[in-house]
Amino acid sequence: MKGYKMFGPDWKCRGKQYNVGETFEEDLDPVACSDGMHFCKKAADCFHYYAFEPANKVAEIIAHGDIAEDGDKCATNKLEIVREIPWHELLDIVNTGHGNTGIGNTGDLNTGDLNTSFGNTGDWNSGDWNSGDWNSGDRNTGNHNTGNRNTGNCNTGDWNAASCSTGCFNTEDPKLMFFDLPTDMTMEEWRDSPACAIMSRVKTITTEWICSEDMSAEKKEANPSRETTGGYLKEIDGNELGQEWWGKLTDEDKNIVKGIPNFDATKFKLIIGVDVEEGKNGEE
Repeated sequence: MKGYKMFGPDWKCRGKQYNVGETFEEDLDPVACSDGMHFCKKAADCFHYYAFEPANKVAEIIAHGDIAEDGDKCATNKLEIVREIPWHELLDIVNTGHGNTGIGNTGDLNTGDLNTSFGNTGDWNSGDWNSGDWNSGDRNTGNHNTGNRNTGNCNTGDWNAASCSTGCFNTEDPKLMFFDLPTDMTMEEWRDSPACAIMSRVKTITTEWICSEDMSAEKKEANPSRETTGGYLKEIDGNELGQEWWGKLTDEDKNIVKGIPNFDATKFKLIIGVDVEEGKNGEE
């Protein structure tokens, strides 16, 4: 039986010295997790018993003797150390995704603690054993979780089957605070609301590239570097952008925004930079 075996940096395992290219025998009946020389049929399973440490050695082996199995571990009484597997090759063996620096990942770009991540089937996870995406915790099946073992999305706690929870063991989505006061609305309900769709159209880019040919004489004099760069980066007041957005909304859309739970015009202006009072609709 072919398989994989991991050793310490000195090629020792359980106090026994091994060498590449040699065959070792023991006079015993192998018992997995007890007697015999142990190995795994899958390379990724070796990391259940050894730390993910590049200093450790990993070898391709062949078990020629009797074999006993227990879960992901095997034991034999005759073991051949065929060759050492370089670390970069090992990562290719244990991962089926791209850009992984850990082990056992079938997703892409997984990086866990100390650039080591384990067993992710999702993408962009910095934790271990996640089947969702963008998780920084461990064993999440949802997405965007910073906690552990969540089956919902966007949780910062642990063991939540709900979404957007900051606690633990929750099965119901929490209600949101709007304008510092409680509401009966969940994050999913907010994201599906007309008000959220309207608010998503607020301009947030506060710079604009102006080409030299479109610059006034005054701006050309104030920006001499435009001869090299071909223009300059104009800074735009974020409040002006917000007020311009508000001025272009229909009365119906404005009423939808004002209908956001607990709407507070003062706080809205503080955050968005938009004065919703009559007569202040962005006109210059």
